[in-house]
Amino acid sequence: MPDPMSPRRKVLLASAAGAATLATAGAARAATDPKAPVHVVYHITQGNAQASRALANVRNHLAADPGAKIVVVGNGAGIDFLLNGAKDANGADYSGNVGDLAGRGVSFRACENTLSNRRISKDQVLLDATTVASGVVEAATLQYREGYAYISP
Repeated sequence: MPDPMSPRRKVLLASAAGAATLATAGAARAATDPKAPVHVVYHITQGNAQASRALANVRNHLAADPGAKIVVVGNGAGIDFLLNGAKDANGADYSGNVGDLAGRGVSFRACENTLSNRRISKDQVLLDATTVASGVVEAATLQYREGYAYISP
């Protein structure tokens, strides 16, 4: 019986399997190397209250582990704190906290799908944040392919 799988599909499947193996090996190696920095993605989806908790968690995280590699991904209501003029419950602009943490190496990423669905221009996103096509895909990719621990505060 002939093999129903095309040569192109075989190559793609083999490439995907190889990439998954390398990512898993890299994550396992990092987990066993006590000198390797911890990689963490904080995923924000529920708005400013969750964002405030996350920013406090990130500050505490960096105080205890200054070498941690941290990415904060927002989608849905989780992008609100990454927009120009956004204020926390005390009336303080989020831009100051985001800028301070970005200066310490934290990466902030806002979902373009959310921006598009809510008709928000990319120029409304804070300068210390970047946009990604999909916040959910970004969080999943960081977790699965790059070995990041996942935290949803």
